[in-house]
Amino acid sequence: MQTLMILVATLGTCLSLMAAAAAAAGANTAQLDSPSRLPAHQRQKRDWIWNQMHIDEEKNTSLPHYVGKIKSSVNRKNAKYLLQGESAGKVFRVNADTGDVYAFERLDREKISEYHLIAVIVDKDTNKNLESPSSFTIKVHDVNDNWPVFTRRLFNASVPEMSTAGTSVTRVTAVDADDPTVADHASVMYHILKGDDFAIDNSGLIFTTTNNLDREKQATYEVVVEARDAEGLRGASGTATVLITLQDVNDNFPIFTQTKYTFTVPEDIRVGSPVGSLFVEDPDEPQNRMTKYSIVQGEYRDTFTIETDPTRNEGIIKPMKPLDYENIQQYSFTIEATDPTINLRYLNSPPPKNTARVIINIKDVDEPPNFQQPFYHFQLRENLKKPLIGSVLATDPDVAQHSIGYSIRRTSDKGQFFQINKQGNIHNEKELDRETYPWYNLTVEAKELDSKGVSTGKESIVQVHIEVLDENDNAPEFAQPYEPKVCENAVPGKLVVRVSAIDKDITPRDVKLRFSLGTEDSNFTLTNNHDNTANITVKYGQFDRERAKVHLLPVLISDNGRPSLTGTNTLAVTVCKCDEHGEFTFCEEAATQVGVSIQALVAIFLCILTITVITLLIVLRRRLRKQARAHGKSVPEIHEQLVTYDEEGGGEMDTTSYDVSVLNSARRGEAKSPRPGPEARPALYAQVQKPPRLGPGAHRPGEMAAMIEVKKDEADHDGGGPPYDTLHIYGYEGAESIAESLSSLGTDSSDSDVDYDFLNDWGPRFKMLAQLYGSDPREELGY
Repeated sequence: MQTLMILVATLGTCLSLMAAAAAAAGANTAQLDSPSRLPAHQRQKRDWIWNQMHIDEEKNTSLPHYVGKIKSSVNRKNAKYLLQGESAGKVFRVNADTGDVYAFERLDREKISEYHLIAVIVDKDTNKNLESPSSFTIKVHDVNDNWPVFTRRLFNASVPEMSTAGTSVTRVTAVDADDPTVADHASVMYHILKGDDFAIDNSGLIFTTTNNLDREKQATYEVVVEARDAEGLRGASGTATVLITLQDVNDNFPIFTQTKYTFTVPEDIRVGSPVGSLFVEDPDEPQNRMTKYSIVQGEYRDTFTIETDPTRNEGIIKPMKPLDYENIQQYSFTIEATDPTINLRYLNSPPPKNTARVIINIKDVDEPPNFQQPFYHFQLRENLKKPLIGSVLATDPDVAQHSIGYSIRRTSDKGQFFQINKQGNIHNEKELDRETYPWYNLTVEAKELDSKGVSTGKESIVQVHIEVLDENDNAPEFAQPYEPKVCENAVPGKLVVRVSAIDKDITPRDVKLRFSLGTEDSNFTLTNNHDNTANITVKYGQFDRERAKVHLLPVLISDNGRPSLTGTNTLAVTVCKCDEHGEFTFCEEAATQVGVSIQALVAIFLCILTITVITLLIVLRRRLRKQARAHGKSVPEIHEQLVTYDEEGGGEMDTTSYDVSVLNSARRGEAKSPRPGPEARPALYAQVQKPPRLGPGAHRPGEMAAMIEVKKDEADHDGGGPPYDTLHIYGYEGAESIAESLSSLGTDSSDSDVDYDFLNDWGPRFKMLAQLYGSDPREELGY
């Protein structure tokens, strides 16, 4: 075969040379035969002459392998052929004289299928190109020397169990490196070497061949696949392993692990608490276990329920209502387990019924008392005392039938209005007001008592709701505090204010409030609007502000209750000065409306009392100051006797700080030295000659005043003695400062430079301040 290809290549080369020569001859003949032209020497175009070269891969003959010949039209003896390119000189070489090309390595088409070279012809002596270089290609012919190879050695696939025959599983792929365009060099054929339940087609698709793939019997399958060359190249094949996992489907019914389940629970078990668990076997995977538990019809289906645990697929029995040992000591019923999600096409036969027996034994316990009702609702009219509002009743559910004691839990102050006796009767000790509390929620406690009347520790509670029914015991009143104003020059019919009313009682939907004035002797008129509002308008017009700046207008408001109640509400209408446009320019503050609460009255009384006491103290203080001025005494003289402040006075017997004997001695003409104290202390006053004692009824106020002035002067100029006189200390404090002394002992509020008489012009609101701080006209007149 290789020899035939070489002959074909050589024949092609010869034919090419012959065709080129014929073309050249034809051209020359045309030139010589032309009658119009003479033979002339022209430069002929020279060119390379060869066909595309081919060579088979993996030739077994000895190296080098002949590839082909390159030849140029240049016919010189000194011409030399050369090859250029990446593989020139390594893989391919050329005979410089003949142009024969040889391969010096075995070629592998799967590695390189084409080689690109450049042919060059040069002068042997000068190495100059005799022709332009030319590129050519050497193609490597493919031979079937590769067998198929799988893209992976191991494939993983899955298919649902119980799938029908012919279900696709997965596709495997093997690759042949040979040239796919040459015959069947790259064709692959697949075969199953292991795995009778599966088959494969020529495209590599694996599919099932049976309908009985059961995951519960066999979960995985190992399939060995072989890939062969289509031409049957012996010994040339590849294999791969396919691991096929069966996906689980819900095709198995649950089966009880026991035919009978027995449980024991106390009778006081809470509703919804688990009693016990039921177990079943299901070979399906957890996500396909959908067991449903149920109680057979008519057997305590209203007492118990069975819930499925989604994680463990267990059936959990729970009571739906309280259990009572005294009524039923044992429950026995049949249960059934099914799976409603199973597709019946997976089953070869109808499933059998799967049932079991459940026995629940109830254990007796000492239970707390039971109230007959979950809660109690009683009604009571307000403003009444009733010996019996309602009764609650609790009993001992046990066989012992203990007596029951009742009490009201004092959770708030509201509970103090009610009492309960041994029989559970509730009554109120105080009249109730619906407008204060319309509802009372009580917590009644029932305790189980033994034969001695002592609590056994078992107790229960119940809520008691007492609704206070309404009585028409509140008269209507203004909906809000009104502060109406009217111009003193208002015209008749001028609207002063529109009033509305509310009723603290429960108002019926068809409530009709009636409005009227409590007096006809007024400059106002009331008009009932019949929509529970009324208009107050001016009756005559032109108010006299000098006579009354505020008019108190009583308004009567009646409801349509049974019996009807009427309330009097007072409007304080202020008469104001207005401009020509009817705008208020000056209004006095309206008087407080009638109907003030007791707390407000007490607060007002306390404020008035406080102001009165303060006023009396101020007046008394001013009177004392006036008396001091009248007797010619200054403030320092009054405080001369304040000697020490570091000792607590002893009442009338304390003469340490205020020694009256010094003054009395002056009248008796006796000299008295200071009384020695517990500690040595310098004499407070120097001894002076006292004037002779006067007879009975005689007075020398002038001499006494002169003596006091002398003693004060001596104390003021005594620099060696301690400054026991407090006024003396503060008199010198700040003497050199611009601010002078900061002592308040020598100040007198009456000596202020501010004239507060202007307060008399500020109106009645500042009348009290004007009286307190303004000057007294009688003082100015010398009274």
